[in-house]
Amino acid sequence: MALAPSLPKPFSTQSQRFYCRAISIPTKIVQIRSFSSSSYQWRRCHSSPKPIVASVKEHLGSLKKNLCDYTSLNYWVVRDYYRLVDSVNAFEPQFQILSDEKLTAKTEEFRGRLRQGETLADIQAEAFAVVREAAKRKLGMRHFDVQIIGGAVLHDGSIAEMKTGEGKTLVSTLAAYLNALTGEGVHVVTVNDYLAQRDADWMGRVHRFLGLSVGLIQGGMTAKERRSNYNCDITYTNNSELGFDYLRDNLATSSGQLVMRWPKPFHFAIVDEVDSVLIDEGRNPLLISGEASKDAARYPVAAKVADLLIHGLHYKVELKDNSVELTEEGIALSEMALETNDLWDENDPWARFVMNALKAKEFYRRDVQYIVRNGKALIINELTGRVEEKRRWSDGIHQAVEAKEGVKIQADSVVVAQITYQSLFKLYPKLSGMTGTAKTEEKEFLKMFQMPVIEVPTNLPNIRKDLPVQAFATARGKWENVWREVEYMYRQGRPVLVGTTSVENAEYLSDLLNEHNIPHNVLNARPKYAAREAEIVAQAGRKHAITISTNMAGRGTDIILGGNPKMLAKEVIEDSLLSFLTHEAPNVDIDGEPISQKGFSKIKVGPSSLALLAKTALMAKHVSKSEGKGWTYQDAKSLISEAIRMSQLIGEQDLEKVLAEESDTYPLGPTIALAYLSVLKDCETHCFIEGSLVKRLGGLHVIGTSLHESRRIDNQLRGRAGRQGDPGSTRFMVSLEDEMFRKFNFDTEWAVRLISKITNDEDIPIEGDAIVKQLLALQINAEKYFFGIRKSLVEFDEVLEVQRKHVYNLRQLILTGDSESCTQHIFQYMQAVVDEIVLANVDPLKHPSNWSLGKLLHEFIGTAGKILGDSFAGVTEEALRTSLEQGHKLSSLDISSFALPNMPMPPNVFRGIRRKSSSLKRWLAICTDESIKNGRYQRITNILRKYLGDILIASYLDVMEESGYDHAYVKEIERAVILKTLDCFWRDHLVNMNRLSSAVNVRSFGHRNPLEEYKIDGCRFFISMLSATRRLTVETLLRYWSSPMESEELFVS
Repeated sequence: MALAPSLPKPFSTQSQRFYCRAISIPTKIVQIRSFSSSSYQWRRCHSSPKPIVASVKEHLGSLKKNLCDYTSLNYWVVRDYYRLVDSVNAFEPQFQILSDEKLTAKTEEFRGRLRQGETLADIQAEAFAVVREAAKRKLGMRHFDVQIIGGAVLHDGSIAEMKTGEGKTLVSTLAAYLNALTGEGVHVVTVNDYLAQRDADWMGRVHRFLGLSVGLIQGGMTAKERRSNYNCDITYTNNSELGFDYLRDNLATSSGQLVMRWPKPFHFAIVDEVDSVLIDEGRNPLLISGEASKDAARYPVAAKVADLLIHGLHYKVELKDNSVELTEEGIALSEMALETNDLWDENDPWARFVMNALKAKEFYRRDVQYIVRNGKALIINELTGRVEEKRRWSDGIHQAVEAKEGVKIQADSVVVAQITYQSLFKLYPKLSGMTGTAKTEEKEFLKMFQMPVIEVPTNLPNIRKDLPVQAFATARGKWENVWREVEYMYRQGRPVLVGTTSVENAEYLSDLLNEHNIPHNVLNARPKYAAREAEIVAQAGRKHAITISTNMAGRGTDIILGGNPKMLAKEVIEDSLLSFLTHEAPNVDIDGEPISQKGFSKIKVGPSSLALLAKTALMAKHVSKSEGKGWTYQDAKSLISEAIRMSQLIGEQDLEKVLAEESDTYPLGPTIALAYLSVLKDCETHCFIEGSLVKRLGGLHVIGTSLHESRRIDNQLRGRAGRQGDPGSTRFMVSLEDEMFRKFNFDTEWAVRLISKITNDEDIPIEGDAIVKQLLALQINAEKYFFGIRKSLVEFDEVLEVQRKHVYNLRQLILTGDSESCTQHIFQYMQAVVDEIVLANVDPLKHPSNWSLGKLLHEFIGTAGKILGDSFAGVTEEALRTSLEQGHKLSSLDISSFALPNMPMPPNVFRGIRRKSSSLKRWLAICTDESIKNGRYQRITNILRKYLGDILIASYLDVMEESGYDHAYVKEIERAVILKTLDCFWRDHLVNMNRLSSAVNVRSFGHRNPLEEYKIDGCRFFISMLSATRRLTVETLLRYWSSPMESEELFVS
């Protein structure tokens, strides 16, 4: 974070005399810029004409770039895709002459051809041509050739890098339609609910026209609604909802609770802003928490102790990895304050709470990492600037932040299900993505997801100007220059987007602009701004528009020069009708603060639009009075939004027909929709004229106020300017006091000394090759560092991923399988429990006289309990040993009546083909078990395993049949017991694995590889978990049927 500077002081008289000076430094040119405090106009530094050498150097650089383009692999890949483009273009004339019905019928034709053995590759060109024609008819948008390439890249399971404004949303319709023809479902994944709904409504018109069903997943939907939408051909959702639905499905206790397409919920996904989802969000696992612990009272105490401790004296801080370390003095003071002899005492542990309190104090800052709203500490996504209400930091950090802020502490919770986005999207057999910035992370995508990044050419050349980075010695100087550059652009009339890294910085700059009477809009995590995110960003391209945004807030909404006509038309409708629909005042926290319109040109609404608005207002007033409808402000806005959606789905001519048919019933919705379409035409005209003017002025100017830890995030901000061949410019201004320099211990003293030698004013910026190279080198080092962290997390998570797949596949098999498959699992569990008891007490290399048969009998009878009955109760250790010795001497064995000599026969329940087949399979599995030692007595060991397994299973079946319960009830009990036991142990296993991942890092001091240690111990933990699951499942079922109780009491004991 940039240090909050004091208010800027007036420039000295000496600095007022100069605007621009060039200082010659060996091998480098560094420009020092200043400006006059008496004028808001920038004075440009006009140097002498470029030397011939510089001009030649520039042309050589351009030639080198062109040669690199032609020799790159990407160039030839894209060139190959043009063969598909030619095929699609060849089909276009044929489909243009088709009627709507015949064009729609193409979908069934394609499906029929797929059923007859053709592949998606065979019909790809035709399908793309059909989608292009459908989009032209329903949306008025025709896919450009480069968008056809983008669609092909997505279909091939790659990442399409397309610059901002190149129509990624439209591109997704091509691959989504083609892959939906198989009937297995396609997921189009966006980063939030707003974009998912927008794309489902907007692009869904194309798919619905072509006969495909379109679903939408939104927060707050019921299980029934979700199930219906997941069963559609194409489903639009956001990454968070998708992940939580998957986790919830794997906590379901009955098949009726499942919402996804089981047993194959994943087929093909198109991930919008794929770099944000898989890289930026990749480190944050999705968690579902269970019952809470009782440590909440410790956090406020630890917070007070943390306030006593002094940085540098009592503890050390490592900004790079957000770690703290107590010194000897700190430990002593903490123990004295807490009245304990040992912070790490297992019976009274305080170390974790003190460490978390220190982390909350040093690393988690209000209005940067979180905001406090309605008595809750809510996380701010530092990459998007959005509040994430459903997310909480783990390992007690969130509770420590709540204690620091003095808000109600939500007690620690136990993780019952978790998954990272990397693991989630690896479940798709075919995965693709779209973004404007992914090439810098191509190696990571290839290594972790086997997804190449293909740069799709722009439809029009990019003419944006990226101005040199300006570096300042102090934060005060940076903010002074930022507001002056904003002011200069505002006087020109150019729209400006300022990107900041935190709410705190955004509001500091806002205060500076307010002091100088510069109208602007702020977009950050505060509810009064966030509620109007899309509207603010959509109008950021209007003349005189100044927008301050935290990082990439508003990503997904294009900044159109001159303004977004659809958003403007919606605002006109709301301004005209809301006062007639409701008397309730808007709630700023929910509905947002009104957008500043100061400096914007007034929209001229034509006479026909005015007449329709007046008619709609009268109808709204009449409906409100005559029918007694009192809309809330939110209901009124929803009514208008639904009417606008109707206008996009139906069209003007159909709306007029509806109005004519329903004229007697006062159809308010269709009337609003028709008024919106009329106003939209006026707004489109206005935006076109204003956009042309803004282009002549130079387009959108983007100012970045800090370099990010990744060049990709900076490129995202730059990409907001210069969309679709528009003019634009970008400038990054950084301070040597910015957080990134401090976090990575970047030596900035050399730059400060350099400035001091040149001028006494440290607020003057320097720009040049030396600075840029140093800053880019720092960014690359930061990227490597965070890539290492992500790589390590993925490698650790891969261990848990294998275990999770096993557990979740088992759950789904039990949930969705037939009753027979559940029964077979019970039999397998019983045999496995018997095997564990036997193999723990016998040695195939030794004679039965050396086996622990007494212990074996004790464990077996203890596990089986009352279910064995009287027949087995009289078996003694000596009798069993004698029987085994006799059995060892037998030359043959009748597997149809499996029994040891002179031992009780199992109940005769293995009748019928299924049960006999099951028994035989268990015997074959025992005989082929490679885990048992090869020895002289291996055969009799296997016979003992099979005999005791038969005794246990046959006794279970016998008692179950005697109980008198019907088959369905029995299977319900079995299914419930398996699932509850598995969930219980899986939850404990997740806790153990999370603790293990923290503990193994210490082993590196002993020259042991933490990852290898994690794999070994994690495997051991998992085997133990499965063993305990089987044992408890068997014991619970045997106990239940020997003395039946209500099913809800199964786990009371």
